[in-house]
Amino acid sequence: MFVDSHCHLDKLDYEELHDGIQDVIDKATQAKVNELLSVGVTLDAFPNMIEMISPYDNVHASCGVHPLDVESPFTLENLRQYATHPKVVAIGETGLDYHYKPETATLQRERFEQQVELAVELNKPLIIHTRDAREDTLSILTNGHAEKCGGVIHCFTEDLEFAQRAMALGFYISISGIVTFRQAIALKEVVKQLPLDRLLIETDSPYLAPVPHRGKQNQPAYVVEVAQYIAQLKATSLTEVAEKTTQNFRDLFLR
Repeated sequence: MFVDSHCHLDKLDYEELHDGIQDVIDKATQAKVNELLSVGVTLDAFPNMIEMISPYDNVHASCGVHPLDVESPFTLENLRQYATHPKVVAIGETGLDYHYKPETATLQRERFEQQVELAVELNKPLIIHTRDAREDTLSILTNGHAEKCGGVIHCFTEDLEFAQRAMALGFYISISGIVTFRQAIALKEVVKQLPLDRLLIETDSPYLAPVPHRGKQNQPAYVVEVAQYIAQLKATSLTEVAEKTTQNFRDLFLR
């Protein structure tokens, strides 16, 4: 059994590729991907996402504001209300992205700090996006006492030192299809050194489809390819990767 710990089910192509969300879940189930976490990136899109996944007990949700969407409609009251929905197991996707939107850095930090504070208040783990913002990301997590709620650095592409500092705060490291890309040499070396009991696997669907699906739209069923590649890198069995990452998911999000 596998878990896709990070996907955006409301952003998949339901016009040409999938016959509704049931079709996506069926394809995942056929691949033995039996649990999914559908991640929110804006508050205005959250109600539609929750309505979409509400019939499925094996699909969980998060709510938050992505650093590239910090100019979208936001109130802390709305975030707190959505965060208490029974399906919501995490706060995020939040964090910092100075690569694509350096001009919104100040607002990004403000929104990030607000979401860290709420996660600690509600004792719900954080889902963190970080790009070109290592020190600020770790500083906000440390100063906000994020070790009290824990979380995950999603779609990890940082170095080993960053991973170790994040894990010291009680965070997990989530590996996406990027690890299968030929040019991801540094990431492959980091994954070899990370402990399996701190790893999660994800697709980040509809983005970043792993090899051999690269160039196609990603979907939860493809998380198996990520697990297979990790097993190869770490010279262990696919079964062990599946079991450990599934247990890690439950320990973090379903505690």
